[in-house]
Amino acid sequence: MKSACWAAAMLQAAVAVGADVKAVSLEDCLRMGLQKNLDIRLAQYGPLLTKLSLSSALWTYEPTMNMGASQAFRASAGFAGIGQFNPPPNESWIEQYTAGFGGAIPTGLSYNIASGVNRNSGAINGRSQEFVYTPFASINLTQPLLRNFWIDQPRLTIQLEKRNLKQGELDVRNQMIGTLTDVTLAYHDLIAARETVKVQQKALQLAERQLAENKKRVEVGNMAPLDEKEAAAQVARSRADLISAQQQLLLAENGLKRLITDDFVAQKDLSYEPTAQLVAVPESFNRMDSWHKGLTTRPDIQRTRLELEKQRITMRFTRNQLFPQLDLTGSYGLTGQDRMLTPSLGNIADQQYPNHSAGIRLSVPFSNRRARNEHQAAKLRNEQTLLRFKQLEQSVMVEIDNAIRTADAALQRVEATEAFREYSEAALQAEEKKLENGKSTSFVVLQRQRDFTAAQSDAIRAKSDYNKALARLAQAEGNTLERYRIQVEVK
Repeated sequence: MKSACWAAAMLQAAVAVGADVKAVSLEDCLRMGLQKNLDIRLAQYGPLLTKLSLSSALWTYEPTMNMGASQAFRASAGFAGIGQFNPPPNESWIEQYTAGFGGAIPTGLSYNIASGVNRNSGAINGRSQEFVYTPFASINLTQPLLRNFWIDQPRLTIQLEKRNLKQGELDVRNQMIGTLTDVTLAYHDLIAARETVKVQQKALQLAERQLAENKKRVEVGNMAPLDEKEAAAQVARSRADLISAQQQLLLAENGLKRLITDDFVAQKDLSYEPTAQLVAVPESFNRMDSWHKGLTTRPDIQRTRLELEKQRITMRFTRNQLFPQLDLTGSYGLTGQDRMLTPSLGNIADQQYPNHSAGIRLSVPFSNRRARNEHQAAKLRNEQTLLRFKQLEQSVMVEIDNAIRTADAALQRVEATEAFREYSEAALQAEEKKLENGKSTSFVVLQRQRDFTAAQSDAIRAKSDYNKALARLAQAEGNTLERYRIQVEVK
């Protein structure tokens, strides 16, 4: 009676530590993982930060407005006339007001547009002079023809940041694939843990029933007391196995909670009950098809391809820096001059005093050693990235091949363990009948019980391992999101 009450208490404890039980499907867990997993949320900051860097790089071409106002005073010796030994000093006041803007465009052309007006006044030998207004408007252009022509530092930065953004999005995708795979593994571990608890509960009940029957046989003298003690030992062992299985169940629940929630404390007493059954659905495997998926869709493969693109862009830039600096320059301006402001501005409107220039400026370094070294280093880094890409491709193919072999072996193991379970159950039933007819011993029956419990546990582990092997294969192929029909949009 005491052991029966204890078993009932253990049955309740196996359901949950607390009172709340929540039924969840694999789809529910995957959705919660996508929404609340902290690793995924952390990974999403990468593209956000890269977008800001890209935006900053694009603002390189934003025009810069310049405005200024200044006043200057200057005094100098006056002009001495005949019989004048200490003439009054000459004085000049210059006021300048300017406004304009400048910048660059993606072709490398830099421009500066300026306008303003100067107001000059002063005194010569102590006699005041009238104001003179000198307005002006001008534009200056510089276009590189060799170095910095087809690519320069701003364009290099923009192109690299665009690919960094794509790499960041791939990192988020890769994190999602890894997390969803972990959720799938944890979910199947939870199913297996619950099934194992049920098996151990039945094993305990079976052992207690055998102990009760042995007690009766000992009391009537049909069995030796040693057989009763062997049955009692079996009960104790089954009880210990049940405690261990329940502990594994709690650990499996915590493992799943860690992946699908961002507030463990709020769910510490919540028990998850999987709605799915532990089944093994046979799937066919095609190594060539899996290799094709892995080498085209895996985020790390795509990321390395982008890294190769970045290296080629960098090589293009460093090669351009080997050329001398040859710039085409040009300018055009208008000026005016009058004692009144309005007529001086009219000079500009009428284009009375134009000025313009055009020229070529050449700058050739003596050795250009730094640019040559940087270009050589860029080529070496490109070769290094190519080798890493080849190394990654080989690793992916090996990983996929191992995953296929593991899944195939797991499926065969499912069939073998299921057959072993059926045979063990039939052997136990036959041995129990033999014991009832006096043709067997309690020791053999207890051994058959242990074999049957072990066979059930092996069958559970085999099914769980097969489903987990499929999840790992999908991860190796980079096909996890497509397998669960999940659309990813990184904002």
